[in-house]
Amino acid sequence: MSFDVIVIGTSLGGLAALETVIGGLTEKLSVPIVIVQHRSKSSFDLLGSLLQRHTGLRVKEAEDKDLLDCADVFVAPADYHILIEPGSCALSLEEPLNFARPSIDILFESAAQTYRQGVIAVVLTGANSDGANGAKCVKAEGGMVVVQDPTECESDRMPLATMAAVKVDRIMKLNEIAPFLIEQCRRME
Repeated sequence: MSFDVIVIGTSLGGLAALETVIGGLTEKLSVPIVIVQHRSKSSFDLLGSLLQRHTGLRVKEAEDKDLLDCADVFVAPADYHILIEPGSCALSLEEPLNFARPSIDILFESAAQTYRQGVIAVVLTGANSDGANGAKCVKAEGGMVVVQDPTECESDRMPLATMAAVKVDRIMKLNEIAPFLIEQCRRME
């Protein structure tokens, strides 16, 4: 199977989880990674620079109409939805979904609509159900859904909601996710 994009969603406890996953990506992947981390709209935009400390990949806070090949890892800015379009991303100030902007569901749904079976969606720790509906869209289009093992999450609600909504492809320990993503991308080469 060939993949076009990896989308990752997280909330409560997400920074530490992302540092582990992104830090575990020891080589450039053949596809971009786009991340939604729930955070307050008044938060400083340091997420990209915090993640950059843990990886040799290029991490960039997404800007409207960024080409998905101009960095390896894109982070949704605080208070903006991020959507996947063919070859690029778009930012939106539409109303919050499930009290969240950026919304994981919106990211996952737009990725599924754009790249269909070419999507790997990853749901990490979080305290709500954002991402579950988006994961349904990813699976309906033939993509892959991976969740962090709920037993090791700071908050297990997000992975559990996803698992209740859809038959996930993998339930993985946090330190297993990056090697798995590398393996999936290597299979495409």
